[in-house]
Formats: sequence, structure tokens, C-alpha cells
Amino acid sequence: MSRAGRAFGQRARRNEDYDLLTGRAQFIDDITLPDTLHVAFVRSDLAHARINSIDTTEARKMPGVVAVYTAADLGDYWAPGPLLVPPPPVKRLEFFERTQVPLAKDKVVYAGEPYAAVVATSRYLAEDAAALVYLDADPLDAVIDLEAALAAGSPRVHEDLASNVAAKVTQFKGDYGSIEQSADLRITQRFVYDRGTAAAIENRGILAHFDPKAQKLLVWDTTQAPIPIRGGLARMLGLAVSQVHVIAPNIGGGFGPKIMMFYPEEVVVPWISKQLGRPVKWIEDRHENFYATTQERGQIHDAELAISKDGRIVGVKDVFLHDNGAHNPYGLTVPINSQCTLIGPYDIPHYHSEFTAVFTNRVTVTPYRGAGRQHGVFVMERLLDIAAKKLKIDPVEIRRRNYIPPEDFPKAQEVIYQDFAELVYDSGNYLPALEKALVHIDYERFRKEQQPQALAEGRHLGIGVVSYIEGTGIGPYEGARVCIEPGGKISIATGIGTQGQGHYTAFAQVVAEILGADIKDIHVVTGDTREFHWGSGTFASRGAVVAGNACHAAALKVREKAATLAATLLESSPDQLEFCDGVVRVAGSADKKISLGDLAAQANPLRGAVKPGTEPGLEATAYFGPDRGATASGVHAIVLEVDVETMMVAIKRYVVVHDCGRVINPLIVEGQIQGGVAQGIGNAFYEQLHVDENGQLLNASLMDFLLPTACDVPTVISDHVETPSPLTPLGVKGAGEAGTIPVGALYAQALEDALRPIAPDLTICEIPLSPNRLFELVYGDEKTSPGRENA
Repeated sequence: MSRAGRAFGQRARRNEDYDLLTGRAQFIDDITLPDTLHVAFVRSDLAHARINSIDTTEARKMPGVVAVYTAADLGDYWAPGPLLVPPPPVKRLEFFERTQVPLAKDKVVYAGEPYAAVVATSRYLAEDAAALVYLDADPLDAVIDLEAALAAGSPRVHEDLASNVAAKVTQFKGDYGSIEQSADLRITQRFVYDRGTAAAIENRGILAHFDPKAQKLLVWDTTQAPIPIRGGLARMLGLAVSQVHVIAPNIGGGFGPKIMMFYPEEVVVPWISKQLGRPVKWIEDRHENFYATTQERGQIHDAELAISKDGRIVGVKDVFLHDNGAHNPYGLTVPINSQCTLIGPYDIPHYHSEFTAVFTNRVTVTPYRGAGRQHGVFVMERLLDIAAKKLKIDPVEIRRRNYIPPEDFPKAQEVIYQDFAELVYDSGNYLPALEKALVHIDYERFRKEQQPQALAEGRHLGIGVVSYIEGTGIGPYEGARVCIEPGGKISIATGIGTQGQGHYTAFAQVVAEILGADIKDIHVVTGDTREFHWGSGTFASRGAVVAGNACHAAALKVREKAATLAATLLESSPDQLEFCDGVVRVAGSADKKISLGDLAAQANPLRGAVKPGTEPGLEATAYFGPDRGATASGVHAIVLEVDVETMMVAIKRYVVVHDCGRVINPLIVEGQIQGGVAQGIGNAFYEQLHVDENGQLLNASLMDFLLPTACDVPTVISDHVETPSPLTPLGVKGAGEAGTIPVGALYAQALEDALRPIAPDLTICEIPLSPNRLFELVYGDEKTSPGRENA
């Protein structure tokens, strides 16, 4: 049995783009139901305070107000949220679970924590009434600085704990202590990676409608995990899972924070709908987003690299603090990712890593695109750059010398990853990606000609080249249902949510390849719990790896059914059949064929007898779960120019060579990389949340929180290296975070290179930067640059 033509690997345009580009796609705030009520949450202005009382009297009197709720009104429904990700089975681990609550009751533990919900006939009226809810609270000293949080006598975020320690974890391979004194060179350095926020174009929202007659709850939610949301709401509200229907519609960017479960609003809004028997909607505004949506990035690393005089890594030691924020519902995912990703694509015989996760009076930290991987890559790549400078080795060459050779795969790293399994690199070949990147960035010509010429003209150009690995495609599992319909269309349903990754096209290509169909004839449904009942969600660059392979498995089952039936109808054998152009035909016989639609109709007879055991229809459901994640990798390269008077940076050229195994659709992967680089640039040079010592956010608006614009983001030159993963039938690995992960390290290397003529001792050890911060690092206490002084 064969198939003609190929869909897998083609640069197919996305099926979903027409609706998105013409405004026909439906987002959550487009959905309106009759008699909908609107909620405004009342949030704490204080980062840390003890609640004495909450007075809602005046708010309840306001026109249009239907109800006002506080924690006391929730009764037994009030409870801390679930621990979504328990700690992995690391031997040397302590963990103290403290998860978020629906509404603050006795204390508020971060600025923006909700303590009341006002329900009214419009959002405007709800907001007006919210201003009349009065909180009587005693301010407490805020816990903001990570090191101060661990000091004796520090205020405690959670007073039932002995300290602000949320977790301690130690992992290692080899024995770093046995080699640190004998290394030719030891480099010690502190690195700081500060906070940012995802700032998705669409904020969060939820619309819930409990029908008291049908006793069913319908929820639209901007979530990356609709199936777990359904199960959690059913449990909390005392409903059967079959009574709850959750839909994740089109979502304007997820990036990780929308995988968080359960936000207070997700818990409270459905409960209100159940109390009132009416649809209830809450849409997060932009100001709320800075306080109400989880954030990421804050870590302090004290790292040491032991290296030989010829530039070979002997060992690495890293001790770091991780800002957990006020709660830890996502367990240790982010710091574990930092710990494991630091190893990178390098052969490191001895590695020792320990971290302390710290509770602070700040917004809770959960994964945001990269999910801790950035921190590890930044530390490792910066250590190599410092070593290269001290040893007078080219930064590219020091990486070449330390890559894991292709014959060493699979490579066990002897540490436990976020998927609870030992970290094992399944496949890889790092040198070809590096060589491709050097060609695309024109490295040798830049060094010999372009940079010296620019400097002679008074211009400061710099180049950077960094490597990274990306753990992707973790379990536990995803499923898919594939069905050939009598009209000839093919439907696919899967449980993951979609936020712009190209699932509707990529999954169609996987199935089209098996069934010989046109991807335009394939309809894909994601994120609707009525269409598919089991799954985990969209996170950790796993959609194509896990759900894609489930689609592949289901399509194979359907093809087997179709071939068996077609062989009977065409008086042939299954191994003589071809699937192509929407038909099944006997190879070498143009006349002996049947369309997929007609075949589906024959598979579902309305009258007559069938053989016992026959299953109607051409439909199958399959699941796929890997035993561990697949390891993608790549190289980023950049040429940038720095205005040494203003420290503004212009990117002249940007290259990404990525290895995500077999590529389903190069166009989609390149789009993922382009978008990831844009976020990485923002994280490296623009986006930083500033708080004062009282936990007050100082730049909670898009006027003050810098984001890169289209003028700041270059068109990325993308290329691919393919080392198929042996863990999956399709051989694919993830690509969703590849564009973001190494950009901070890349920026730092290139900026140092560009500024070497005026700041030869500059070592950048912090991210995010900004023109202002870079100016301070280069010129110290000087108020103006030398160029401006001479003007």
C-alpha cells in the first residue's frame, strides 16, 4: 500500500490565517450572551498587609450592581488552588507548597491580589462600584529582595512557614569538588536575570454560563489547557465532568502564563454564574495584566567554570536563587529548567547545581516562553565568553571545542528534568548548525573587513554567536481523533489549545500525508472539551511532538480501516492500494478507484447486514505519550551597531539555525522562530519590571514598560539542521521557544564586542538591559558620554 504526493515537510500556508487576517476569527470578548453580567475584581494596592475588614456596603448600593462577594461569601468553596506540577523525584530536595486562593481572606501577599468581586450589568458600573469597596488593612514590610528574604528576621510571606524558602534542590553529575582546585583556570561570576512579563496582545478573560435548568456549565476561557480546566471546575463546583464544557477559542498569544491553573478569576467567575444562574464575564484590562497575570525570569546565579588552558570545559558549579513570587502552583518547573538547560550542548564531565526558590511579595512566577531555559543558557554562554577572553580564544572556537560529538548520542546527563525523567539528549549534531550560522552571518568577512572598516568610520559594530539546547515534547500524553466524512472532508479533533502555533495546518499536513488528502479538505478542532475529552494542554514546545504524533497514529488506524474496506470494494488487496488526491486506487489501474467520501459512506451503511465485529465509519482515536522529552538545539548569530552616545542598538543581521528534528512545515517553524526572536529581543534589551522596596510596580503600563516594535525587530534569516528524534514515529522535536532562549546571551556577547574599543573591560552579567543601563555600565558615574562632552 502506498501514497502519492507529499504534505509533510511542505511550506504550506496556514489554514487558519484567512479568518485571523480578515477579522472573522472569534476571540473571547467577541462572544456575547443575553443577560450577561460583568465582574470587576477589587485588588490590593499593598504588597503585604493583614486584612482587618472589607466593607462592601456602599458598593452594593450602586446602580446596576447585582452582587459583591468577598472570601467570606465563598464559604466552603474557598480553598487554596491545586499544585499543578509536583516536585520531580530529585533525591536532594525540599519543597514547601503554598498555592493561590480565590480571594484574599486574612492577608494580601502581593500588590494586585484580588480580595473582592463586584458583579454588575456592565463593566463600567462594576468598576465604579469597585472603587467603593473599602479595605481596612495593616501594612506589613514587603519581602522583595531575594537575598534579604533569606536573612534572619526577615518578614515572612507565609507566616506558617519557618522562613521564605519555597524549595531547595541540589543535582550533580561527576564530582566537581574533586577537580576545582586542579583546573588550569577557574572563573567565578555573579549573573542577574530580572523579571519581565509576557504582555500578550490579548489579555486573559473568562465567560461562564451555568444553566440551572440543564444543570450544565459552559465556559469560554483564554487557557492553554481546556481539558484540565474542565476537570478542575467540575471538582470544585461539585459537578460531573460531563456537566462542564470548556472552550478555548482563538487566543491572542499564550506564551506560558495562560497555562497557569487556576487563576483566582477562573475559580470565582464560574462560581458566581452558578450562584446567579446567568452568564458572567470578566476580561482583564491592560493595567490588571501587570498585576493579575503570572510573570517570570527573576534569578541570581553565582557560577564557576573550571576550564583547561586549551579551552576544554572541566566542570561547572552554579548556585542560584529563584524568585518564586507569592505562590508556587507550578512547582519547580522554571528553576529545574534553568538547572538542566545550563549544561547546554557541551560535554561537561563535572556539574554541580543547587538552587533555593524564595517566596516574595510579588506576582507568582510560572513559565513564560523559555520557562527558565534562558537563565541557564545565559550563565553558560557568558562563562564561555569570559573564558574565551581570558584564554585569548575566539568565542566561536571555544564552543567548537566543547560540543558533544554526534557519536555520543543518546547522551545521559545524570540529572532529573521537569518531566520527572533523567535528562537524556536523544539526538543531536551541533557543529553543522554552527557552521551554517557562521556562513549566514558572514563571520570571517565581518571580523576581517566589516568591523575594522566601520570602526575607522567611527561606527561600533559587534558580532555574537551562541549555542543552546531546548528540552521539548514532554509528556504525559495527548490524543487525537481522525474521521473521514461521507462528503470527503476529514476532521481532526485534539485536546490541546491553540494560541497561534499553526496547529490547524501542521496537524492537517501530518494526516494528509497518511491519507493522501489535500490539507484544505481537513478541518481541525482544538481546545473544545466536547470534541475531545483527554489531554494535558499546550506548553513546553510539545504540540507537534505529542499531539502531532497522536494525529499520526490515529490517521494510520483510519488508513488501515479504509484500505481494508477499499480492498473489498475494488477487489484488490490492501498492499496494492494507493492513497492520493482524495481517492483510494489500485496501483497501475486508473479506473479502479473510489473517493474517500464514497468510501466513508460505504463504511456507514443505513440498511443491510454487516459482518459481526464491524465498526462503522472511517474514524479512529489514538494517543501518544513519550517516555521522556526530545532535545532540540540551535545556534543564534547577530550583527548589531551601537550608538556610543545614546547606547541605542540597531540590529543589522540576525541568523537562527535550528534543529527540531524532522520539520513538518518550514514556514511555520520560521514564523515561530521570528516571533520568538522578537520576544527574546524584548527580554534582552527592553522589558523589565521595576518595583520599589514596598513591592509597588513602577511601570505598569505600556507607556512605561518598553516593548520592541516592528522597527526594532529584524527579519530573521532561518535555516535548519535535521537530526530526527528516535523517541517519536515522526522524528519531530519542538520549536516553540527556540527563538527566545539564547537572545540575552547573544546580545551581551555582541554588545561587548561592539564596545570593546571604548570599554575593553566591560563584562555584561545582567539581563534585561536598556540603553540607559548600558550607558551606566559603560560610562559609570559619568553623566554624559565622551562624545557629548566634546560636542
